[in-house]
Amino acid sequence: MATKKKLLFVSLAVCFVVVFSTVVFASSSAPFNELLLQDNPVKKIAKELSPAVVNIDVESIVTQSFGGFGGLEDDPFFRRFFGEEFNRFSRSIPMKGRGSGFIVSKEGQILTNNHVVDGANKITVTLSSGKTYEAKVIGKDPTFDLAIIKIDSDENFPVIEMGDSDAIEVGDWVVAIGNPFGLEHTVTVGVISAKNRSIHAQNINFDGFLQTDAAINPGNSGGPLIGFDGKVVGINTAIVPFAQGLGFAIPVNMAKQIMNDLVEFGTVKRGYLGVSVQNLNKEFIEAFELESEEGVVIGDVLTGEAAEKAGIKRGDVITHVNGEKVKNVNTFVNMIRSFSPNTKIKLDIIREKAPLSVEVELGMMPGAEVALEGKGQEILGKLGITVSLVNKELQKQYRIDSDKGLVITKIAQGSDAHVTGLKEGDVIFDVNNVRVNSFEDLNKAVTNKKSLAFLIWRDGKTFYVPMKMPQ
Repeated sequence: MATKKKLLFVSLAVCFVVVFSTVVFASSSAPFNELLLQDNPVKKIAKELSPAVVNIDVESIVTQSFGGFGGLEDDPFFRRFFGEEFNRFSRSIPMKGRGSGFIVSKEGQILTNNHVVDGANKITVTLSSGKTYEAKVIGKDPTFDLAIIKIDSDENFPVIEMGDSDAIEVGDWVVAIGNPFGLEHTVTVGVISAKNRSIHAQNINFDGFLQTDAAINPGNSGGPLIGFDGKVVGINTAIVPFAQGLGFAIPVNMAKQIMNDLVEFGTVKRGYLGVSVQNLNKEFIEAFELESEEGVVIGDVLTGEAAEKAGIKRGDVITHVNGEKVKNVNTFVNMIRSFSPNTKIKLDIIREKAPLSVEVELGMMPGAEVALEGKGQEILGKLGITVSLVNKELQKQYRIDSDKGLVITKIAQGSDAHVTGLKEGDVIFDVNNVRVNSFEDLNKAVTNKKSLAFLIWRDGKTFYVPMKMPQ
């Protein structure tokens, strides 16, 4: 009898709970849903930070040749000889691209990927409000695939705060906001899958990526990867197209290191040691009779660079930089890149089983694009030309046998310089019969001139290329 009473009591209790729950939930479903979502950080991040994420549309002009001239169509003499007739065999085609970015200053500075804006003749930025602005490039760093562009307006733009990518850990939640396939302000969620990933393929050559399974697609490039604290931890950059859940982002700490240089100089002034290094392996350790497995071994020392001047030799094993352990080639390269040129650093070295310390004053990373400062560089920029002072790396890269002049390191597609047939690796010896071995020389050569005549060196020969002064 007691058992039957207990069963009856339990049945009545269950019925009461079911009826009560049904009545309450049915009559107040909206508040219940709000209760479930009110602590959702993704919703808060999407709502508060999306206004600072922008869509970037780019347009460039590509000259397409119909060929049939065995490569002569790229020769400046060929172009001048045929004149307008040459236009029958080529045409300029507009190419469009799209990416993402995010605002990092109230004045309208935007951080994005270099590959999003590289070679663009026109850049249009669209905010989440639908407002559009023309943007200009402030600075680019192809090595780290980062760029700063700027939009001009009197309004104060919303900004996303930078976080600490060193502090984020594998398994931490992250949010990606961007414009994949042109679908504006798409939000995806995932975790940090791994850190310090290396990718060396096609135009991507980078060590130290954050890997995430937050969905990243074409068009997301340059958008922010955000931690649940609402701060940016990475810049979405690359995907593996034949896989799912494999996205990569540049750590924001790396971006913070170079943003100031991009804004101030238009390029990154990066420290340079002038060595090639290799990871230690079991054979190295046994052959050199080393006690530690951490460090890098010097394979080559470049003549005239910082390492040679400091007395560093082939076979030296570098174990510490300013007291910090060197784990492998990736960490060593990132350590050196984090310093500015002319910075003095201390290297702990093992040479022939004996420890020693060497002080080195770092040089400048060769081949960096020069900021457009001064009248001469400004004019070259309008013509579509980026130049650098001649150095050993550029001499080797372009097979230049002279240390005079200015090396063309980039030609903008569709620009006046591109149409005339100028190429990367061409050396400008003089302008209007004035020798140009420095940017000061260049500034003097173009002052108060209506036309420009460049004396160009290419493959051991020189020739003139006349051009009108840009308006």
